[in-house]
Amino acid sequence: MPTPARSTRGPAGLRLGALAASALLAATALTACGTGAQQEGAPLAGLRIMVPNAPGGGYDVTARNAARAMEDAGITGNVEVFNLAGAGGTVGLARVVGEAGNGELLMSMGLGVVGASFTNDSEATLAETTPIARLTQEADAIVVAADSPYQDLGDLLEDWRADPGAVAVGGGSSPGGPDHLAPMLTAEAAGIDPADVNYISYDGGGELLAAVLGGQVAFGVSGAAEFMDQIEAGELRVLAVTSAEPAQGLDGVPTLQDEGLDVDFVNWRGLVAPPGLDAEDEQALSEAVEELHGSQEWKDILETNGWTDAYLPGAEFGEFMDSETRRVDDVLTDLGLL
Repeated sequence: MPTPARSTRGPAGLRLGALAASALLAATALTACGTGAQQEGAPLAGLRIMVPNAPGGGYDVTARNAARAMEDAGITGNVEVFNLAGAGGTVGLARVVGEAGNGELLMSMGLGVVGASFTNDSEATLAETTPIARLTQEADAIVVAADSPYQDLGDLLEDWRADPGAVAVGGGSSPGGPDHLAPMLTAEAAGIDPADVNYISYDGGGELLAAVLGGQVAFGVSGAAEFMDQIEAGELRVLAVTSAEPAQGLDGVPTLQDEGLDVDFVNWRGLVAPPGLDAEDEQALSEAVEELHGSQEWKDILETNGWTDAYLPGAEFGEFMDSETRRVDDVLTDLGLL
C-alpha cells in the first residue's frame, strides 16, 4: 500500500523515518488481513472475483450474488467483481493461470469453461487452477419470445425436424459449453443430426436474452435463472427444462423426458483460484467460501434464483472437474464436434 507524501516532521515532531515505519506496519497488517495470514475472526480483505464472460450471464450473476452474500454476512470486506470476456471464458482462464500465487483472486466458472477449453484449443487448463468449491447446479431452459408462434415444445420440434438449419437456436456459451451441449443433446434425442443444428453463440445470458427477444434466433437455451425476470414479466415463454426433475420456480413446465426425449442435463458453477497458492492463502479462500455456503444470505440467494445447492469443497471439486473434462471430451467426440 503506497504511503501518502508527508512533511519531514509530523504534528508531534516525529521525523519521516518514524512515520514511514508506522505506515509500513499498518500496511503490512492490512495486507495480512487479505490473505491466509489474516487475523483470526477478521473479514477477508482485498478479494476480487473475475467473471470470464460479459455482464448478465450465469457466471456474472453467480459472482455478484456470492460477493454480496459474503459482504452482508461479514465474511469479507468489499469484494470487487470484474468482467474479462473472450473465447468462451478461456481468456479469463488464461488470466487466472497467469496470476500464480495471487491469493486475493477467484474466478467464477462452470461447465462452459470446460467445453470452451476444448473448442478454443486453450493452452491454459482448469487442471492448472486451484479448485476452491463447486457451488450450484441448475437446469437449462428452452425459451421463446412471448410473440413466438411456438406455443409448446411439440410445435418447435415439428419445424426443427423439418428444417434444422432454418430454426436457429441461441446459447450463452461457446461451442462445447452447456448452452451448446444442451440443444445438441436435445436435437440428437429428437432424431436431428447435431451437425445440421444452426447454433448461434452469444457471450453470456445478457446478449442471448436480447437475441431471443429481438427475434434473431427462434429459441434460446440457457440457465433457467437467467431468464426468470423476463419469464415472470411475460416476455418469455418456457417450453421445457433439460433436467430429469422439474425446475424450481417453473411450476407446470415439462422436462424433456416428460416430452418423450431421453435427455437429463444440468449445468453447474463454482470458483477456482490461481495456481501456486501458499497453504495459508488457499485455506483462507476455502474457509471464506465454506462460510458463504453455510450462510443464510447464500441460502436465500439459492431460493430466489432457483439454484440447487451442489457444494463440493476443494479436493472433491478438483476430482469432479477432472471427470467433467473427460465427459465433455466424450460427448463432443460422440457428436462429431471434435
